Amino acid sequence: MTRQPVVLSPDEVALVRSMVIYEDPSILALNKPAGLSSQGGRGQVHTLDELLWAFAKSNGKRPELVHRLDRDTSGVIVAARTKPAAGALGKAIMGRRVKKTYRAIVAPGAPEPPEGVIETALRREERGREAYMRTCALDHPDAESARTAYRTVKQSSPAALLELLPHTGRMHQLRVHLASIGRPIAGDARYGGALMLAGEEVPRLMLHALALEFPHPDGGFRRIEAEPPADFQQLAKVLFG
Repeated sequence: MTRQPVVLSPDEVALVRSMVIYEDPSILALNKPAGLSSQGGRGQVHTLDELLWAFAKSNGKRPELVHRLDRDTSGVIVAARTKPAAGALGKAIMGRRVKKTYRAIVAPGAPEPPEGVIETALRREERGREAYMRTCALDHPDAESARTAYRTVKQSSPAALLELLPHTGRMHQLRVHLASIGRPIAGDARYGGALMLAGEEVPRLMLHALALEFPHPDGGFRRIEAEPPADFQQLAKVLFG
């Protein structure tokens, strides 16, 4: 099925081009801002998927996202520029040969132990138009296995900065896993995250996709990193100095 091109404003073209942190003939990597849906957004605002029409060639071919980030999560996201690249990256994701590294600010304080692995199954729950994920027993009929490694990078009395390595890619996995050990991600109103820390308002979900390491479609491995945005860095500075 051929998709109809999306007409973008000059500001939208400039915005998506400003997100590019790496490109070559096969792939395009962007640093997605928080608040931008990867795909399937509601309302009049274009999604990142639609903004990729800014990179369309004269033959109508354009980059295609090979994975997603939650709307309120910032960070590295990769699109394939060719069909072979999309196929190769899709296989790498299915084969769990793509390593994703996230940073998150959680509260209250560091988890116990400060480093470990969370292996708790998850199930999807629909509430009207909203979808949630819940922890459940592995033998639940809707259970999906899920595994997250975490490490405390910095900590203070009200909060901790964690590095997260998801080994599976379930919806809201990091958010629900951290909430399940009593350390929900700051700003995560859906799963009980703190909305104020050290007298500061938490502006949004404090979750950032820091790096992506994957087998490049043209050979070898590639690691792409994206610095956390200013609001994340500012809150981290207030909390951890």
